[in-house]
Amino acid sequence: MHTTNYVNTFIQVADDCPTATAEIPPQKGAEKTAANLQFEILMESPYVYTSDDVLFGVYAQRQGVSGQALEAAREQFFAKGQPCFRSSPLTKRYGWGVHSDAEGKIALYPMESEAYERLSRDPAIKQVKAMRSKRA
Repeated sequence: MHTTNYVNTFIQVADDCPTATAEIPPQKGAEKTAANLQFEILMESPYVYTSDDVLFGVYAQRQGVSGQALEAAREQFFAKGQPCFRSSPLTKRYGWGVHSDAEGKIALYPMESEAYERLSRDPAIKQVKAMRSKRA
């Protein structure tokens, strides 16, 4: 089984993030985007879910997977590698940092916040950058 989970890690926004302050991902049409769903889960429940939980939860919701099919669908989903939050629109486009605690539970931090600044400078936390949108 593959995993997208990090432990004691802070994912900083991408170097080419087009915004100077964090933005709530806009909804496009009637359906919520993956970024909308990720944002809602993490804002409602900081440090409750792991990255795997959030990414699979969004996938399951968008695919209409529920009930007894969830366990098998999760195994199938993680049977191959999945993109982690370093490639999420939240960290690449919308200006949100993602902190993973000692248990791998995650929370969002707006890039202009004092908490973001503190986390991004903490030597006890592994620092990684979100993936760039464009090649250098």
